[in-house]
Amino acid sequence: MRGCALAAVYSVLTVRPSPAKAPSRPESFTPLDAYTIVATRTPTPPYSQGSVVDAISGEDLARRQVSSLAQALAGVSAPVFSSGQNGASAAIFLRGANSNQTLFLVDGIRINDSNTDYAVFLGGACVSACDSLEIAHGPQSTLYGGEAVGGVISLRSLRGSGPPSGRAALEMGSFGTVQGAISGRGERGPWAYNGALQGGRTENDRANNEFESGNLTFRLDRNVSETIAVGATVRGFEATYGSPGSRFSNDPDNEEREGNWLGTVFADLRHSDDVRTRVVLGGQHRRFVSENPRAPRTTSVTVVENRRALLDWQTTYVGLAKHRITAGLTAEANRTRNTGFGDIDESQSLLAFFVQDEFTPVERVYLTAGLRHDDFDTFGRHTTGKIAAAWVALPDRIKVRSSFGTAFRSPSFLDLYGKSSFYVGNPALTPERARGGDVGVDYYLPENSGTVGLTWFENRFKDLIVFDFSRNPSSVANVGGAKTRGAELRVTVPLPAGSQLRASYTYLEAVNQSAGIRLLRRPRHSGNVDLWSDFGRGFSAGAGVRVVAQREDVHAGNFATIEGEDYTVVRLYAAWAIGDRLTVRARVENVLDESYEEVHGYPQLPVGGFAAVEWRW
Repeated sequence: MRGCALAAVYSVLTVRPSPAKAPSRPESFTPLDAYTIVATRTPTPPYSQGSVVDAISGEDLARRQVSSLAQALAGVSAPVFSSGQNGASAAIFLRGANSNQTLFLVDGIRINDSNTDYAVFLGGACVSACDSLEIAHGPQSTLYGGEAVGGVISLRSLRGSGPPSGRAALEMGSFGTVQGAISGRGERGPWAYNGALQGGRTENDRANNEFESGNLTFRLDRNVSETIAVGATVRGFEATYGSPGSRFSNDPDNEEREGNWLGTVFADLRHSDDVRTRVVLGGQHRRFVSENPRAPRTTSVTVVENRRALLDWQTTYVGLAKHRITAGLTAEANRTRNTGFGDIDESQSLLAFFVQDEFTPVERVYLTAGLRHDDFDTFGRHTTGKIAAAWVALPDRIKVRSSFGTAFRSPSFLDLYGKSSFYVGNPALTPERARGGDVGVDYYLPENSGTVGLTWFENRFKDLIVFDFSRNPSSVANVGGAKTRGAELRVTVPLPAGSQLRASYTYLEAVNQSAGIRLLRRPRHSGNVDLWSDFGRGFSAGAGVRVVAQREDVHAGNFATIEGEDYTVVRLYAAWAIGDRLTVRARVENVLDESYEEVHGYPQLPVGGFAAVEWRW
């Protein structure tokens, strides 16, 4: 939620296997960012990655006073649109893929699939003091399976480190906002812990639009021996949202509630200097309830329950010169009950195998290739592949990269088995399929003080699942096709006088090839700019600008396709560190009081001010 309490602390990797036998790196090249995991499932420095990966540190989020998951993602060329104010469900259109074609990983667990919605979690959850956040752009099904079409977003709890420490914060502000957070981390002997608890409420500025939520994140680690480490994570999100609908309905009674809980136990095993294994057992339970009073008729109640159990195993071998080979399997069982449209109560199991080779044929050239085979007991099997390449053309300065991969989205239980008086599912459906590639260049500033990255991408989609109204009752069929292409620009550069500029921009063309029209809610232009400066004596301040232009939308009143409005939103923020323990923060959101709607019919908040105090020990 945008009203979450204070942002995360500086991120480090969850697992840091020794890179001694990883693909060699040029001695003169020092990467700007920490190693990332999501693009290869292994700790990999940015200079050797052929894929585009955004790694968002908690330190940067705290500096910009951003703790909302949705707001954090919107700042890295990933358009996020919310159907309402703080706490409303949200959708992401990464590289023009549909909102159900981006995969969320939380502590190694897929929290969404074709049957499990992420919209409420994205719209309301926080990035806590325990988390790292990585976004891999483009098809990633080769490592993660279904729904990883536009990319993968990985939210991961971090291992605690350093002497025991903690912080507590309280924030108050416009729209009746009151929220707090407390977190602690540390290590002692073989044990390490990291935990955060956040919660609060806001009234927003529409009738029946209150939002209350709580977020829990905790991770516990223990080093059993020099070769074995074990641990566990738990994450919970509980929220209640007054849902007035669009401004055309202004319903005074609707309410939505969601509980989303995930837990894992894991083990990291070092069999030898050449072989390492990671095993994760995990589970998820999500319950969503929507209540819609319809006096004098009986209140309409829709309940959606999703349950998931998962085993994920991978082993990495570095015994072959110039190779790092990773292989493993994923076994998953899930069940969905939905009392709403379609009357769903179904189960599904999955068994998948994957293999990947990271190969360095010559100095400063890095190749990655992989295959994955998924076997579902509902609709059948699917195989995907990916290749990526990176060439450090000029040490310390320029990297040229490219990637190409295939991906798929599974048909949902509603698509396959749903039933009502005017709809019936189609058990003969096959997965939606996609293939996509990109090419780009990264320029690293002297002393790795900043970076500029430019990428051109293109994706093609086929066998999209669309409604078939020619049948009676209506059904769905694999007949749709689409194409997206565009460019992404990412900039992080230092400026004089202790300032820093961070910017991202996406140009996107997204076409429904079956109908010959532009895909909905994919802006042709979207971008963010953030300028921050440290003025010394503990005082810092910054400003951010978000721009969205040229997009199609659906009219919330008559459902006609319309030109969506352009909008520009400005925010200001400042902080004053009073000694080593106390910090006072202030921010103003929507400074220009822009009247805008990310989704037509659902107005966003006007100008609002917030102040917070944080104590560390």
